[in-house]
Amino acid sequence: MTPTYQSLDPCDDAGLHEVLRAEIECAASNARAQRAPATRRAYASDWRIFLGWCETRGVASLPTTPAIVAAFLAFEADRGIKANTVGRRLAAIGYNHRRAGLHPPQEQPGARTMFDVVAGLRKALGADQASKQPVDAQTLWSMLGTIEGNDLRSLRDRAALVLGMASALPRSKLVSIAIADVVLSGEILTLRFGPEKGQQAGEGTEILIREGSHIRPVSIVSNWIATAGHIDGPLFRRLTRAGELTVDPMSDRSIARLIKRCAAAAGLNPAFYAGHSLRSGFLIEAAQSGASICDMQIVSGHKSAQFLSKYVRDAARSCLSD
Repeated sequence: MTPTYQSLDPCDDAGLHEVLRAEIECAASNARAQRAPATRRAYASDWRIFLGWCETRGVASLPTTPAIVAAFLAFEADRGIKANTVGRRLAAIGYNHRRAGLHPPQEQPGARTMFDVVAGLRKALGADQASKQPVDAQTLWSMLGTIEGNDLRSLRDRAALVLGMASALPRSKLVSIAIADVVLSGEILTLRFGPEKGQQAGEGTEILIREGSHIRPVSIVSNWIATAGHIDGPLFRRLTRAGELTVDPMSDRSIARLIKRCAAAAGLNPAFYAGHSLRSGFLIEAAQSGASICDMQIVSGHKSAQFLSKYVRDAARSCLSD
């Protein structure tokens, strides 16, 4: 267990540079797919989605054309997928063409226009994520105040919000936490996860969360577990409309909807908040508290320290404006 506490451009043509970059990404993705079961499963899912889209519209899927792929990716972007998922969908389509001995759309005439579309989608989706506001401690306190009562839904929603911020986990990881991953000891809550892709057997990650004096994540999560009474399976379970506990986990989108609903109830513009807001809020708070980029990276799991530097800059701007 690993404990954690919380260019030179060879081408002046931007479009061609995007083609080269996407081709390199595609080749790397194909190489990873040969040996990574998780990647193969993701590609299989992406391919099924593309096949269904093509079948609904009566267009060919294998082989397909760059124009069809561009239209498909634009549709998926409108549906709300992330910027990196656009690239993976494209890589999956190319991968399946190569497996079938066909030229992938990335290598066909008209690929240049398709890559321009992909670049535009990535830019738009990335800008949309960047425009979302972080949920800092004060905002979280306001949002928690909008959740009234002590029924199962209220207890669960409070616990999901506080743990989402305190752990800095992506929402997909937050909803995948199992009861077995949670260890409660006094005023410390420990999340223990098994080895992930790239880690050896026996390795894993621990996230230690200490009780707060203002917002009390350990008490809130403990109360949810004790009241819900489930001893195994997902920590955050879906509830029926009547408020009854099911065996199914919450979805990652339900976390995003919860954040938006509480933001609106607190008098904030819900359009400015998303599933990523809890995670980014933790990082902003950590930077304002003087945490180093290295410490933030250990907690958040970001592979790039350069990506985290923007939170340090945002924190510095916030301090200057106060």
